[in-house]
Formats: sequence, C-alpha cells, structure tokens
Amino acid sequence: MVQVKLFNQTGNEAGNIELSDEIFAIEPNENAITDTILMIRASKRQGTHATKNRSAVRGGGRKPWRQKGTGRARQGSIRSPQWVGGGTVFGPTPRSYAYKLPRKVRRLALRSALSRKVANDQLIVIDELQFDAPKTKDFKKLLDTVGADKKALVVIDKDNENAVRSARNLAQATLVDENHVNVYDLENSDKVIITRSALSNVEEALA
Repeated sequence: MVQVKLFNQTGNEAGNIELSDEIFAIEPNENAITDTILMIRASKRQGTHATKNRSAVRGGGRKPWRQKGTGRARQGSIRSPQWVGGGTVFGPTPRSYAYKLPRKVRRLALRSALSRKVANDQLIVIDELQFDAPKTKDFKKLLDTVGADKKALVVIDKDNENAVRSARNLAQATLVDENHVNVYDLENSDKVIITRSALSNVEEALA
C-alpha cells in the first residue's frame, strides 16, 4: 500500500494514510488521459454557432429579372449564395459536440491521473475540512501552509457549503465535490487537496 502524509485543518502533519495501489500506484496511461481530456473539453463547447442559409435571409422573394432575353445569366433570387447578402452554403449550425468514452477508459484515466499526482508528491490529504461559517482567510491560510499557493484542486464532501463559500473568492483554488472529480481538473492543478472522507468515497467508486 502506498502511503501519503495526512494533515489536519491547520496544515500540520497528523500522521500517514494508506492508499490503494490499484488506484493510486498504477502506471499512468497517457492515451486514456488524453482521450478523456479531449472528451471533457468537447463536452464543454457551447455549439451555438449558426449561419443563415438562403431560406433564412431576408428578401429575395421576387425573381430579379425575366428568365430569357436580357443577355444576363438566369437568376431566381437576389438571396442566392452567389449574391452579396445571400445565404451561406454549408455553414455551421447549432450542434452538440459532446460524446462519451467507454466507462473503463474513463475510470482508467482517473486512476492514472490520481497515480501521477501521488508519484509527483502533489496529493495532500486533509483529515477534515469544516468551517462554522465562511472564512476565506482561514481557507487561504490552509492552502499556503500546505504549499498549495498556485493552482489547487480541493475535493470536498458533499453538502459542505461553508467550505465552498470560503474558497469562492480564491482564484488559486477550484472546489469540486467527491462525485465530480475529473481528469481535466486533476491535470490542470499543481496540487490536489482531498478530505479523508472524500478520499474513501473516491476509492470506493474506483475500486
């Protein structure tokens, strides 16, 4: 079993904690990580791009000139694609870019990202993270004490509203609950701080 240091809420060491080798000590699969990040980024795209085709642009209801006898090319509408102000041919239309990878690939990517954080000594386990009231100053002090003063991903328990409010104004911290840990946030952080109970739930979900 791999071990990492356990800290209390004040940032002081409180012993060690054992982690599952099957989740936190595997050889990272780069392909799974890359494919999962691409999937997440694609799913975040709005896909609201749109252009007007010839049926959507305004005007052009009347034939500009008669079919024969003018010496000019025949035209049926001044809103055909070849006209200025005409409709766009094969332009983008609103669509969803979201897709899903197989569940095994997504789970492998998550285990790979977590294992990389442990191998690089970037995973910090906190015994608990409880605030009686929103305290941004106390939250920032904790981040600074454990060395997470740049880009920190904080994984908390569900329904921890005071912790969410405490970190809301901190640009260096991104909070997610235990059910929304994802590869993109893990790879986009310098340090990962996770509570002991959230860690147990993540291990149970990935076992």
